[in-house]
Amino acid sequence: MPTENELFGAVDALLEQVAQDDLPSPAERRRLREAACLTQAQVATALHTRRETVASWESGRNEPRPPQRAAYARLLEKLAERFPSPAAEAERFPGPAAEAERLPAPAAEAERLPVRAAEPGPSETANAPVEPTRPEGETVPAPEAPPAVAAPSRPAATTRVSSPTRPGAPGASGASSTPGTPRTSGAPGAKKAAKKQSHAAVADPRFENGPLAVVDVDEAGRVLAYCVGGLILDVPAKSLPSLIEWTLTEAGLGQARLHRNGRDADPLLVLTPAALERYGLPAALSQEERRAGRLPDGHKVVRQLARADWKLTRRGLGPWARIYRPADGARRNCVQLCVPSWNALDAREWDKKDDPVLPTMHPADLARYLGTYAQRVMTPRGTTAVTGLELMVALRPPTRAEKDEATGEFRQAFNADALTSVYDVVECEVPDEHPLLKGKFARHHLRTPAEMLMEEPYDWCRPLTDEECMNPFLVAIDVNMSFAAATNGLTVGLNGPTHLTGNPAFDPSLPGSWLVDLSHVDLSRVRFGGRTVDGDRLPSPFTPKGDRPTGPAWYATPTVAYAVELGFQVAPIEAYVRTRTGRYLDGWYKRLRDAYVETMADCGVTTDLGGPEFLDAMARSKRSTRRWRCWWARSRRRPRAASESSGSATGARCRTTSRGRRSRGRPGARTSGPPCWPTSASASTAS
Repeated sequence: MPTENELFGAVDALLEQVAQDDLPSPAERRRLREAACLTQAQVATALHTRRETVASWESGRNEPRPPQRAAYARLLEKLAERFPSPAAEAERFPGPAAEAERLPAPAAEAERLPVRAAEPGPSETANAPVEPTRPEGETVPAPEAPPAVAAPSRPAATTRVSSPTRPGAPGASGASSTPGTPRTSGAPGAKKAAKKQSHAAVADPRFENGPLAVVDVDEAGRVLAYCVGGLILDVPAKSLPSLIEWTLTEAGLGQARLHRNGRDADPLLVLTPAALERYGLPAALSQEERRAGRLPDGHKVVRQLARADWKLTRRGLGPWARIYRPADGARRNCVQLCVPSWNALDAREWDKKDDPVLPTMHPADLARYLGTYAQRVMTPRGTTAVTGLELMVALRPPTRAEKDEATGEFRQAFNADALTSVYDVVECEVPDEHPLLKGKFARHHLRTPAEMLMEEPYDWCRPLTDEECMNPFLVAIDVNMSFAAATNGLTVGLNGPTHLTGNPAFDPSLPGSWLVDLSHVDLSRVRFGGRTVDGDRLPSPFTPKGDRPTGPAWYATPTVAYAVELGFQVAPIEAYVRTRTGRYLDGWYKRLRDAYVETMADCGVTTDLGGPEFLDAMARSKRSTRRWRCWWARSRRRPRAASESSGSATGARCRTTSRGRRSRGRPGARTSGPPCWPTSASASTAS
């Protein structure tokens, strides 16, 4: 008779065998690892194997063997639970393109929506939110509440609910349905909006009403919060402090963290001019307030916040304001305000400069516009550049909670793959206005390439040849997205500079700046792909103007590496390099790429189109709604804005990491890259 331990051992062996036979495809293995922002080296360390072995598992060259196979299968299984495949998500929840086809115009529907507040007493059950009737055969996630009764038929299609009771609060149980469930009509648009809202609740019940809300006042004087998905909430707050309190306790707004070591995004309230007037704020800033970027500390609303123990950051109460109280354990007490009429959504970044859309957009449309941005990128935090920098930190948090084995308490620990400190800068990598250069040069002195790293996008052109004029096509480069594409796989420095002198040997694995003479590079005899190519009609890849270099100059590591790739010898004179490196921007690039591809798909341009089909789809996309054209423009400009503002925290573009390749028509060139990248966590999070 076998013992209990022997039986358990046999069962464990069976379970291990099941795990060994149940591995996803190699492509899915890689997707899951990248979705979790894990490197192959981290997975290899956890499984006590080599990084090359993990790479072979993800490429399909080899398959894991015991004992690593069972552990690897468990890792992939848990990652799949947290990061389901896009195909599975799309099957469960239709995307914005499908939703846009089914949803009637929210602005028109909101105008005719009869807003009804919750009534006390016996009528409370009758007015409780109900689950909408769904077409026969449609599958939805299992509800957490008891089955709902049929909704009364009303002409309104936009969903709405009174101030929802938070889960676990009094009144959240009993005969009423799930707290925060929107009240809907029998119209198809309402059903789909409710389905979209239920998806948000399933994703994270803490933020069941989405990442943000647009607060407005209707003609009847009622304060309403327009949320993502067509939901409208009653706002009972009579003052700005009570509005902040309501947002944190009842509104159900916010966004889950993008990284396991990160933090949840704070709820965002967008205040319309009518809402500003209701809460005692000016509809527009005075000239002095615009220069200061904030209301004076003596303003009555600022004093109201102070009396209620709410604090403001050093930016004060301005176009983008953050209002907070000290955190309660792991729970943050922070709300962000966005005031479009104070130029928070600058037309040069968030809108179309020549044909602004946002000022005339209905609150429901504005909530959908910004909500789409939040869902695909992150909750806006300021300008598109600042939001892009915040996205870097959200995907690569500098710290994590680590348990002290001795005391059992959690303490702060730094993440090795993140920017965790502020490092020194060097003269050749800072612009003329940097304090480091004070007194080193005469006034109005223009530094030369031998004194300053000049890695900027091209400013070059030449006349077309007769042969080129006869071509029936043009080759165009999306300059904005090329800044993002250059970050794909880019190695950047994660520590301070190391000064190399005495003609150091060039090392392409060390990001930094190299003083080297490339004047001998002759584009008419470029070696590429094992053959000589005449690239004399192309601009020089080593100067912003496209001219041939004339002597020693500072170049970033990828630029010097490109000279070597073209078949030329390089002899650096000195260099400033970073010895601790990593692919810091991989997750950032993938997030922006997916947002761009999804937005293009909403405009009818997908990745599987051929040449003629692509051109036709691009022509049709110009006839799409003004809102989606505006969003598309923002998704294309965001990577460049973030890259060009990455050093704004120090008042300069601090070039202390590896640069991406510039946008150039050179033989075999990859897509272009940014002029500079942030040097520290501080430089990424400020502004």
